Amino acid sequence: MYAEIIIPLALPKNYTWQVPTQFQEQIRVGCRVEVVLGKNKKYAGVVKRLHFDKPTAFEPKDILNILDVEPIVFEEQLKLWEWIADYYMCSEGEVMSAALPSHFKLSSETILIRNDEYGDDFSQLDHDEYLVAEALLIKKELKLSEVQQILDSSHVYPVIKRMIDKKVCFVWESLKETYSPKKETFVILSPEYESEEKLSDLMNNWKRAPKQLDLLLSYLHLIKTTGEVSKSELLKKSGASEAQLKGLEEKKIIRLEKRSIDRIQYLPRNVNIDFQLTAAQETALQSVKEKFSEKNVCLLHGITSSGKTLVYIKLIEQFIKEGKQVMYLLPEIALTSQIIRRLQKHFGGYIGIYHSKFNQNERIEIWNKIKSGELKIILGARSSLFLPFSNLGLIIVDEEHDASFKQQDPAPRYNARDSAIFYATLFQAKVLLGTATPSVESYYNAIQNKYGLVEMPERYGAFELPEIDIIDTKQIVTKDKSKITLSPQLKASIEQSLASQKQVILFQNRRGYSPYQICMVCGWIPQCKYCDVSLTYHKLTNKLICHYCGTVYPTVETCAACGNHKFIQKNFGTEKIEEQLEELFPKARIARMDIDSVRGKQAHDQLIQQFEQQRLDILVGTQMVVKGLDFDHVNLVGILDADSLLSFADFRVNERAFQLMEQVSGRAGRKQGEGKVMIQAANTRHPVLHFVQQHDYKIFFKFEIDHRQRFFYPPFSRVILITFRHKIKEVVQSASQIFAAAFQKDFSDYVVGPAEPVVNRVRNQFLMELLLKLPKDAALIHRCKELIHHQIAALNNDKRFRSVVIIADVDACR
Repeated sequence: MYAEIIIPLALPKNYTWQVPTQFQEQIRVGCRVEVVLGKNKKYAGVVKRLHFDKPTAFEPKDILNILDVEPIVFEEQLKLWEWIADYYMCSEGEVMSAALPSHFKLSSETILIRNDEYGDDFSQLDHDEYLVAEALLIKKELKLSEVQQILDSSHVYPVIKRMIDKKVCFVWESLKETYSPKKETFVILSPEYESEEKLSDLMNNWKRAPKQLDLLLSYLHLIKTTGEVSKSELLKKSGASEAQLKGLEEKKIIRLEKRSIDRIQYLPRNVNIDFQLTAAQETALQSVKEKFSEKNVCLLHGITSSGKTLVYIKLIEQFIKEGKQVMYLLPEIALTSQIIRRLQKHFGGYIGIYHSKFNQNERIEIWNKIKSGELKIILGARSSLFLPFSNLGLIIVDEEHDASFKQQDPAPRYNARDSAIFYATLFQAKVLLGTATPSVESYYNAIQNKYGLVEMPERYGAFELPEIDIIDTKQIVTKDKSKITLSPQLKASIEQSLASQKQVILFQNRRGYSPYQICMVCGWIPQCKYCDVSLTYHKLTNKLICHYCGTVYPTVETCAACGNHKFIQKNFGTEKIEEQLEELFPKARIARMDIDSVRGKQAHDQLIQQFEQQRLDILVGTQMVVKGLDFDHVNLVGILDADSLLSFADFRVNERAFQLMEQVSGRAGRKQGEGKVMIQAANTRHPVLHFVQQHDYKIFFKFEIDHRQRFFYPPFSRVILITFRHKIKEVVQSASQIFAAAFQKDFSDYVVGPAEPVVNRVRNQFLMELLLKLPKDAALIHRCKELIHHQIAALNNDKRFRSVVIIADVDACR
């Protein structure tokens, strides 16, 4: 018997190993196995397929060990990995690396770390464990190759697993990321005192140790109210000491028991739908159900604040009652905190969250609860797509238009929305795409009848969409001729909102204080040493930071070109806006929401809750503030620099700008009407500004689709962006030109470039790009992908270009 196994390496095709006779009854598809590749590199791979076809080109090696009794992934996940690898031009090993929590990935690069808490008493260990423990006592850390030398054996995984179970050492990526169940000590009344008669007798005849009696009374009170009592909770509530608790244990009145508990606390499992849909929402719900009877994918196009989430909740209720699982995808972690509270109210402990802010231990627990079917609903960002669902019935992709659904680096560079549509087909599940501003591709698919289309054109409560004023910043002159941050009209509106005890959101898609500073004499601008971009000044840390590679520099006081000491700061970021607001409105409570100010697992949630509870008056932020958040008391939204949204060199620039501005404007007047949006722009004649002002997506779509068709961009074509990187500019230019020449014969009509991107050097690597715009012909696209793979291999085999990094990005979002 032979096994095709996926290992966490970027191999062009999966390798095959032989299954020894002793493992043939135990091995199953989806289990991890220990294998060796090359001379002595060991990996934990996932079995994809079992077969009896011996490879003819090489002699397969034996599988060394089986690491799992039960599969860690199901066949549906393996099919998803295969599809993503094929469509997005990467390896299944790279997909595996993205999909599995770190605990599941093991290789011979792994390091064992001694657990100092275990001590140096090794009397309970067997011979092999003792040898490794002694070595760890001396060295503190061991590589797997060193463990193999110590034991004079390649079969070391069972020994390591036993040592991990006994807490002698930790393994894998770091101490924190090694999974072990969380333990909690619980206090239990001894069986002897479970009858009320004996308990009363004990307490009536109590002598001495009055504090122990108080502790017992506290325990009896807690057990009635909570059902079970943990040691930590009892000591905290009673104010007693460990010694007093130990006294009760020694008298055999109570006993202490250690149990495994969940790191993430879940509410009781119940479904509680305590609202009625409006007539418009009920119509939309019934329309979605009708579309699902005809098609597997439906686009729900509902304007901001139309109540799409309530429709989602009703749909989820239906699928839960049918015993199905539901995946609810969101583009940003920031959105999960507000929506999870709404969903928990209705679905209690049936729902869990999954995203990158969780540590590896928490991810493993959620993974196992999904695999067992214990969790019915998962709310999360794009990585939730890889969870091992067994009975998936519905996928909701909220804010489906959002570019954050597309993974950029590293591979796999997949789009979670499109991958979810494929994933759903494996379960015959339904997909609901929800948004107020559909992507051009999704809306085109809907009007072409590929997807179902349901529209919700009215706001919940019949409130009007906010009025939009466009402020011409060319008409406002500042003393230093710098770019206007807050126009007089916007300042006056903020004052009115604060006076009427309403809240304000200000949007600027640049973080930091100032995007660049310039010498007043010669015009020199400080730039990153490793990237061809200017450095952003961050006033809070008093540093210059490159937003491409993250390098931090001290502030520049002297011009490197002319020696002058006078600089002026150009443009403005969220830090500068926050500072100006504090000067203008000293009594207002102001907060900033961007990647610099919001760090940590709970930081998003805390800031959002503060704003919800009206403990903040003004919220300044980047894209984080525009995506689907629901605040009752916001009546003014300001977009401070619309020109920056409309000036990117990207065919999707109009689409992205319209979506961002329409989404941010949708935060105003959601519950009490009379919202207002003020957009500051110099190019006030830009057509997109007028589409936003009219809140008319259909007019915008007609304008955009005509341009896309004329210039042969998606949805009329498929794009593949090929990026070349190398530290020497001439090498990367030559490589890209040789690569492009190979496409002239069959694909010359579809090739654009090669050319330098706007930022042509990042992390000291020079860049060139080649864009392929291909017709929607599956056979032609397949041939093109084959040629790309062939050309990458050819360049890698050429000594001159071996170190050129070549990246193919299918359906590129940039």
